[in-house]
Amino acid sequence: MLIPPLILISGDILNALVALLLAFSMRFGVLPRLEDQLMADSGRVITFILVVLFVSFLMDIYNTDKNLKNRENLSRLPLIFAGSFFMLSALYYMIPFLQIGRGLLAFSLGVFVALQFLWHLIYNNGNYFKGLSHRVLVLGTGPLAGEIGGLIKDTNHNHILTGYFSCPYESVNVSSDEVLAAGEGLLETAEREKTQKIVVSISDRRSGGLPLKELLDCKFSGIEVIDAPSFYEQLTGKILLENITAGWFVFSGGFKHTLFLRFIKKATDKILAVMGLIITLPLMLLIAMLIKVSSPGPVFFRQVRVGKREKPFVLYKFRTMRADAEAITGAVWARQDDPRVTAVGSFLRKSRLDEIPQLYNVLKGDMSFIGPRPERPEFVEKLKQIIPFYSERHFVKPGLTGWAQVKYAYGASVEDAIEKLKYDLYYIKNLSLTLEIQIILETIKVVIYGRGSR
Repeated sequence: MLIPPLILISGDILNALVALLLAFSMRFGVLPRLEDQLMADSGRVITFILVVLFVSFLMDIYNTDKNLKNRENLSRLPLIFAGSFFMLSALYYMIPFLQIGRGLLAFSLGVFVALQFLWHLIYNNGNYFKGLSHRVLVLGTGPLAGEIGGLIKDTNHNHILTGYFSCPYESVNVSSDEVLAAGEGLLETAEREKTQKIVVSISDRRSGGLPLKELLDCKFSGIEVIDAPSFYEQLTGKILLENITAGWFVFSGGFKHTLFLRFIKKATDKILAVMGLIITLPLMLLIAMLIKVSSPGPVFFRQVRVGKREKPFVLYKFRTMRADAEAITGAVWARQDDPRVTAVGSFLRKSRLDEIPQLYNVLKGDMSFIGPRPERPEFVEKLKQIIPFYSERHFVKPGLTGWAQVKYAYGASVEDAIEKLKYDLYYIKNLSLTLEIQIILETIKVVIYGRGSR
């Protein structure tokens, strides 16, 4: 699922280089060689590229899940130009040797956003060219096949559904017009439809309807064969919880929690926790004063949560609710526009400032910066009985932020817990430095836009 954003980002890096070269040629009247420009002004070039990419990221330009229309991309260009201009101007003020003239900066940014729009226009339209898309044949016609087919149609991941291939003992839960004509074998049908990928989506393989010999023939003929849960994982960034078994987890890839990764993650947690507590100390004092003035009760909120290996720990937050919020109801999920939340608490929740004291939990080792959100013991016991594999989310430390937190809204029901577990299990399965960086960047957007708070 990272491939489309990486293609767009790579193109924008080239766009930024071209914009700087054109600006340089305008100033000196000659077009320099690229390697000369990089050697002479590497700091300026790298700074310019990183800032324009970061601002573009904040504007959701690289979010291929959103299927942005050309008009929406066009409307974001002034924001990318203005945001990049002010951020670069601030950096130039603090670090003068990186500076380029304001006129050249404005010209470079103008050229960049124009090239960026053209590049994204070409890329987005290219997704609809059949010759450039991956042709997918879904094996099966039952409920699972229907879900996978609908996913292919609804996403912008450069896949085209060629149809469904029926199997014995399978009910037909898809449009009959999309079921490919019977009488041909799977390999003959796949070759006729110029299929590049077959997604095995049979709801019940125990019935004997899985054509193993035909799938083997397709595999040896160069056609990719993948099971529905793995394909779903690739396209959505979450696990198809309803259609997997323990065996799927055992034999699937991922779960490469290397010693190096664990060391980097632990060291980063400690360093950032110390830095965060020092930097935010003045802000925490101000927040504490506001909480004390606005409502009676303690400044900090302490609550038992479930950590790694289901060990309980005390989580710290700034208090955002009345002191007696659960005196009558007991443990309940927070609701939209929850009446128990104070005026100051509402602001703290939307800005995520109420989470700052959890830096202490990170420093203690109860939590990590990134991981599944820690839940209350009362809810964990209930959810373990209802949701399969719920306990497995506790094999890593809980986090201040995580894949589920940035991809899904605030959870306040069993259904929400199921959906968030799909993301948590994906995170545990695919844990890597790349995914950690992606979560950090997405968290910045969540904080800036106040998404998912209650």
